[in-house]
Formats: sequence, structure tokens, C-alpha cells
Amino acid sequence: MMDTITVLAVDDLELNLRIMRDVLKSLDDIEILEARNGKEALNCLAQRSDVDIVLLDLEMPVMNGFETLRHLKMHERFREIPVIVVTSERSEVKRILEMGANDFMAKPYDPGELKLRVMNHVRTKKLGDLTRDMTGVLGKEIVRKTMALQRALSFSKEAEFEISLRLGRAAEYRDLETGMHIRRISEMSKKLALLCGLSAEESEIVRHASPLHDVGKIGIPDRILLKPGKLDMEEFQLMKLHAAIGGKILDNGDKFPVISAGRIIALQHHEKWDGSGYPHGLAGSKIHIYGRIVMVTDIFDALTSERPYKKPFPLEEAFEIMQSDRGVFFDPELLDLFMDNRGEFIRIKEEFGDHAARKGSCDDSDKLPFAENAAG
Repeated sequence: MMDTITVLAVDDLELNLRIMRDVLKSLDDIEILEARNGKEALNCLAQRSDVDIVLLDLEMPVMNGFETLRHLKMHERFREIPVIVVTSERSEVKRILEMGANDFMAKPYDPGELKLRVMNHVRTKKLGDLTRDMTGVLGKEIVRKTMALQRALSFSKEAEFEISLRLGRAAEYRDLETGMHIRRISEMSKKLALLCGLSAEESEIVRHASPLHDVGKIGIPDRILLKPGKLDMEEFQLMKLHAAIGGKILDNGDKFPVISAGRIIALQHHEKWDGSGYPHGLAGSKIHIYGRIVMVTDIFDALTSERPYKKPFPLEEAFEIMQSDRGVFFDPELLDLFMDNRGEFIRIKEEFGDHAARKGSCDDSDKLPFAENAAG
């Protein structure tokens, strides 16, 4: 059952308006508004938002039916209101339909036919109104649900990052490293990922996954991990197992982008460009870009950080050491990007600086160049 029907009858003759009233008053829940010319009709429509149909005469003073129809169909708010032109000007049927009139009735008209046409157009109009209202409601609900989903996804990603940080911190805690080390690795790795052309989304995955680079140290015995001096060759061979252990800890996580990326990084951040790294002796581009990125940032941070067994290298000396291993430890193009943007990495280093020194650490080997010796 329809709500109240509101009809706007526009005619300059009172007799014609009275006939329309008499014809339509038998309809249930109907309100009939009247206007004597097009200007009055537009003023009425501007004040009322519930008009369901307009019955429009053509020959009127001030503003005739043609001009009124043109205004109605050009106005965004009024164009969906159906217009039945009721006139004796039969010769204008084609013109008024071309202008957008929804129907035409010639005077004198059949009262029953007028009522039926009014009801048919009103039903169509109200159905359109309902559809638009439902579309608007659904649109708002979709926006609300989408925003809620985005918040949930954002929280999920932040939770995943927090877990990654805490797991990485657990490994560093056993190693007595500073927890800020993994924050620096995280931020610097994202920056280098962006510089080398990875997308913002993938670079964020690198940021979230890089704290897991040394998670395998959880599986290294304390006698090796906490040894205050340098490791002998046998001890170093055991220390190298942390890369493979990290890969096993993070295995079977393909459904989770951060865990999957963390596995790659844990396994490959000690692989060297020349193939002399571990655990698999990968070389060149066979080393995943994630592993190559973290190799650069991890060694830079190790060289420039204070440890119980060493003082931090001055920045320029650290850069010289890294440059000397271009094409040996490091992907040459990746290292060049790092060097060309070294100011950004120095800024990150300062922003996430250590606030307290910790006692005890480990050294990988006295048999290797200092860059890897420091990285651990």
C-alpha cells in the first residue's frame, strides 16, 4: 500500500483545477496542490519535497508549460518527478515528449483514464524512490562495513608486526643485543625496499618481516651465543646454523605474507653476492631481494653500533668497509642505492638509537672480514 500521494496541478483556469480535484479526490490518501502558472509551480516544488506527480497545462501566463517542463527536467531534484501534460494542444505531443514529459492527455479527458495514468506513474516513481533509498542505505552500509574491515585489517597487520618485533626481540634478548637493533633493521629495510623499486605494500611486508632475521638464534646453545670472546671455527659452524633454524621456525607459513617473507630473510640474510655465504651458498640474483636488503641494513647497523666487544665505527669508516665489499657481500646496485641515500639511513639510525648498553654478546668468527663478523 502506497503512502500519501501528492499531486501538483498546474493550470491558470480555476475550472480546470476544480475538475482535476473532483476526479482525483476519490483516490485514497491523496493531497492536491495547485499552481496557476509555471513560476508558482516551481516555487511550490522548491518548498515541498514530497510531490509525486505534476499535471501540467501548456498555455499559461507568466511561465507557460513548455518553459516549466524545461526547468523541471533540467533540475536535478525535480527531474525524476513524472509530468503528465494535460492540454488541448494535440499538435504539441511530439515536442513535449521530446522535452521529457512522461505522458500526455488531451482535453477533454476521460476521468477514469486520468486516475489510472496518475496511479501508474506514481507507482513507478515511488518504486524508483524506494530503489534509490535502498541503494543509498546499502551504499552507506557498504562504506561502514568497508571501513570496519579496513580497521580490522590494519589492526591485524599491526598485530602481526608486533608479534614479529617481539619474536625478534626474544632472539636478540638471548643474544643480549639491544632491542632497538631490530627496530632500526625494520625501518632501514623498508626504506631500502622502496628505493630499489618494491611497491609500498611489499616494502611494508619487508618492514614487518625483517625483525625475524635472527630468530634462529633461539636454537643456538648459550655457551656459543653468550661467549664473550671470538668463536673458534667449530663454534662458528654451529653459530651459522641460526639461519637454517630460523627458516625451520618460520616454515609452512605461506598463507601469512609476513611469516613467509620472514622465512626468506632468516634463511638468506647471510648469503653473499659472490656465493661464499651461508647456509646454501646462493649467489647473485638467486638470493631473494629480501635477503639482499637485510644483508645491507644488518651489517650497516652492526658496524655503527656499540657492542661489548667493540666500539662503533665512525660512519665514514663503516661506509668504506661496506664499499670494499661491493660485489662480494653486497648486491652492487643495492649497495649503490644505499650509499647514494646514506643520509636517510643515518637519520633512521639516530631516530632509533640505543638508550642503554647491554653487557655480553657474541662474535661470529675471527676468520672472516669484519663486516660479517660484526653482523652476527
